[in-house]
Formats: sequence, C-alpha cells, structure tokens
Amino acid sequence: MAGTEVPGIVARMNELARRIDAALPQTQCTRCGYPDCASYAQAIAAGETTINRCPPGGAEGVQRLAALTGQPARPLDPQCGIEGPVTVAVIDEDWCIGCTLCIKACPTDAIVGTHKRMHTVVEPYCTGCELCLPVCPVDCISLDIVSGERTGWQAWTDAQARQGRERYAARQVRLVREKQEHEARLEVKAREKLADLAAHSQITDAAQLDRKRAVIEAALARARARREAPES
Repeated sequence: MAGTEVPGIVARMNELARRIDAALPQTQCTRCGYPDCASYAQAIAAGETTINRCPPGGAEGVQRLAALTGQPARPLDPQCGIEGPVTVAVIDEDWCIGCTLCIKACPTDAIVGTHKRMHTVVEPYCTGCELCLPVCPVDCISLDIVSGERTGWQAWTDAQARQGRERYAARQVRLVREKQEHEARLEVKAREKLADLAAHSQITDAAQLDRKRAVIEAALARARARREAPES
C-alpha cells in the first residue's frame, strides 16, 4: 500500500515477503526476534526462520503462513510467547513521572505526553505490543484485555493490522526526518563556528586553533558523505 510501508525494508521485499507481511497482525511487538513485522516476513521468505514465532497471530496466524510458504504448520514457539487476547496499555497517571521512555519505545506513536508531564495512551492506536512495560522506571503501565476470550486472529482484525503497519511506517518516517533535521542544525552551528573560529573559542594558540579547525572540517566532511551516500 503506497505511503504506508516500512521504509527501506519493504522496498527490498519480494512478492512472497510482501504477502507474508500482509498476513501478520502488525503489532510490531518484536517477540518473533526481529525488529518489526516486515523484517520477520523477509526472514521467512528467505528461509532464514520458521513461521511459528508470532504469538499475536496465534495458531491461525501459523496456518496462514503455512498456506503461503508451504512450510508445515507447527505449534507456536514457546520461547516467543503464547497466544493471547488483544490488550492495550494503560498508564496510571498518578504514578507517571513524565520520563518519555514509553513514548520512545512505542512503535506506533500511541503514547502522547512531554518531558516531566503526564503521559497517556491513545487506545485505538495501541497494538498491545508490551514494549512500553519494561522501560517504565516506576511500573505505572499495565495492560487491559479488550478482546474478551478471543485470541490471535480471532481477536485481531485486518483493519487493525493495516493501521498498525501504517502508524509504524509513519513513525519510521518521522524518526528519519527528525534525525536529519537535528543533523542539519548541528551542521549549521558547526559552519558558523568554523567561519570565525577564534571568536567562538577561548583558544588563542594558532596551532591549536588549526587543529580544532581540522576536526570541525573532518566532521562536516563526514556529514556530507553520509548525506551523499546511496541508501543500502
């Protein structure tokens, strides 16, 4: 789906990997051992891993992947977790200290808040990935079951999966943009400093200033090389 794919990874995926990715629930929980659903799909398509490593998809998810890949269906790998109901994260606002660690961990930008201010979860965007739980230093995050007794794909919908993929992809784009903007600001500051190094430094020795100038010029050259390097 144009505009909703994980940058980089999906661009390199073959048709089988794309179909596998579309059969995953897109929680982006990493329980499969891969950084996201697209990476897991790519590894399956390449024959590098098995199809029974996605607890959110459950037994039905394994059957879906078996039909796509021709691999035999097998029970979920217990090292990855067990099939369960759909959950959403809930933050105890009385205990939240506003550290922003959960915001940084959330793969779908489902947590909002600012530094030293209370955070909250936007429930429709939460995939129940659980990645926010271990990073919370005050254990103020819990999980609420929202699918009753339904588990796996019986509890998860195609619409939820699409939204999970779209929000994860949008977050990846945002992170890349913010990194580029941050690097651009640093480069501007470095060039301003280089233009009149003596005025921006307490160093008065000409030789030391030359060494510092060389360090800044080398850093700017590395930044330029990173920008001009082709994407892998």
